[in-house]
Amino acid sequence: MIQIREMQVRDTNAVAEIERQIFSQPWSRQGFLDAVNLGNTVFLVAEENNRIIGYIGMYLAMDEGEITNVAVAPVERCHGVGGMLLTELLKIAENKGVARIVLEVRASNDSAIRMYERNGFVQCGMRKGFYEFPKEDAYVMVHGH
Repeated sequence: MIQIREMQVRDTNAVAEIERQIFSQPWSRQGFLDAVNLGNTVFLVAEENNRIIGYIGMYLAMDEGEITNVAVAPVERCHGVGGMLLTELLKIAENKGVARIVLEVRASNDSAIRMYERNGFVQCGMRKGFYEFPKEDAYVMVHGH
């Protein structure tokens, strides 16, 4: 059974390893440690059988949030883990009074875009050449007003 919970310091090695497997410019373990220890963040992990299989992170500023990271281990994809993480993050954001959440997503990442749309995000802009390795545009998506 998959459990969604707050990211702890002990999770950062596993999270950084998933990050390295997926992203061309991954966050370091130290980046996750710093984020977990800040007071203005929400970082969650998905855990199954004592193994981290995904994570999501958001920075908070007043009543706004910015989702910085969403990742699911490659062997665990297409099982709804990303949606579970996003749903839990949205609940926490609502409880914290967050009115608006923004994120960037690769323009070619159709599965992520569909997941965000299913959860109430809409495209509101584009950042040309936002991503490196490979160079690609990002869609800006927003939840709330």
